[in-house]
Amino acid sequence: MSPISLALLIFGVCYLVIITERIHKTIVALCGATLMIALGVVSQDEAFYSHEFGVDYNVVFLLIGMMVIVNIVRETGLFEVLAIWAAQRSDAKPFRLLVLLVLLTAGLSAMLDNVTTVLLMAPVTLAITKRLELNPISFLVAEALASNIGGTATLVGDPPNIMIASKAELSYLDFLMVLAPIALFILALFVAALWVIFGRKMTVAPHLRTAVLAMSLREAVSDRPFLYRCLWLLGIINVGFCLHSLIHLEPATIALLGASLFMLLGHARRKPKDLEELSYLTDVEWKTIFFFIGLFILVGGLVKVGVIHYLADQLVSVTQGNLVGSTMAVLWGSALLSAAVDNIPYVAAMNPLIVDLARSLHPDISDYAILVHQPDILPLWWALALGACLGGNGTIIGASANVVIVDIARKAGYPITFWQFFKFGFPVMLGSVLMSALYLWLIFLR
Repeated sequence: MSPISLALLIFGVCYLVIITERIHKTIVALCGATLMIALGVVSQDEAFYSHEFGVDYNVVFLLIGMMVIVNIVRETGLFEVLAIWAAQRSDAKPFRLLVLLVLLTAGLSAMLDNVTTVLLMAPVTLAITKRLELNPISFLVAEALASNIGGTATLVGDPPNIMIASKAELSYLDFLMVLAPIALFILALFVAALWVIFGRKMTVAPHLRTAVLAMSLREAVSDRPFLYRCLWLLGIINVGFCLHSLIHLEPATIALLGASLFMLLGHARRKPKDLEELSYLTDVEWKTIFFFIGLFILVGGLVKVGVIHYLADQLVSVTQGNLVGSTMAVLWGSALLSAAVDNIPYVAAMNPLIVDLARSLHPDISDYAILVHQPDILPLWWALALGACLGGNGTIIGASANVVIVDIARKAGYPITFWQFFKFGFPVMLGSVLMSALYLWLIFLR
């Protein structure tokens, strides 16, 4: 069997088993990754050390660092405070609360990255829905989708945008001016869709509303000095995320540094008998971490044998020379493929392909910056960004934020199945990409 057939067989079987949910997705991903290595699709060195085919440790250690931080911040009562604030600002009316949480999630995802945002917002959501005796699943799924929509708006909101900005030499302001308007429009339509789906179905018992509205923010915090120290440190970490390109530190390094400082803070206030427990490490969602490790190797196998590059090549070459056709092919193809596989390796394969296309269309241009900013090339970069980021809403494994939300929900006792997410997320993805197609046509292709 050829390496291509072997890689497709392993990935296809794993994907089908994950969909059926007969076996936990972490076990499936690790078994598939092991087969990729054992059968020679990727070598062990490539799986563990290759930036192109292996585990993306920047994502893995960013997740670990932020999970540790969230576990320690949870002890301060901050999430309870935010939950009470959100409930009181929304008058404890469930749909208003849903909209407020969705808008907060989207806004934070534009300033931070979407994984960090859902790690911060999910505990808040679980805390307030528990007090109001609401099922949090619809809230959590809506926040996952909102995080991907909000992350589309800026250069730092989603990892694919960072990769595209580097290859296309696009600035933070470029992303803000081009992608923020359509992201805001999609977010508005998303909120309208939430009203149609949930607006009249969500109810809360009057006595629960009264009890929540009467709660005091001060009573939720037992150690205010510890809370203030954590808030200062959390603010510094977030500034570090925003400035990581200027200070030449990757987000994972900033997250691990922040987690180390948070552990020192947490260690200082613990009793001697508790010092050996390190619950903020044992409570890390290790199943999520190992699922990502397995998934990176699985997708890396497809990249190694050329499957991802072949699909990306077909998207562009089929309509080569036709700007409208190429742009729409990149947009829709990126969205559908990003719903099925992680968008990071896909974007890694597409970036050089668009550069190659630019060189073939403009062989007389030697200046790289001028080449990748040609009027018939720029729409392809924006189509790639919109398709890769918004396509992640299509399935439960389409974006890192989705996987994190689902595992947090499962741990809290609210399992979200593949099909539960799909029947809500896939239509949102289709609508978002359709709006993006109209936007690109109006701005660049008329």
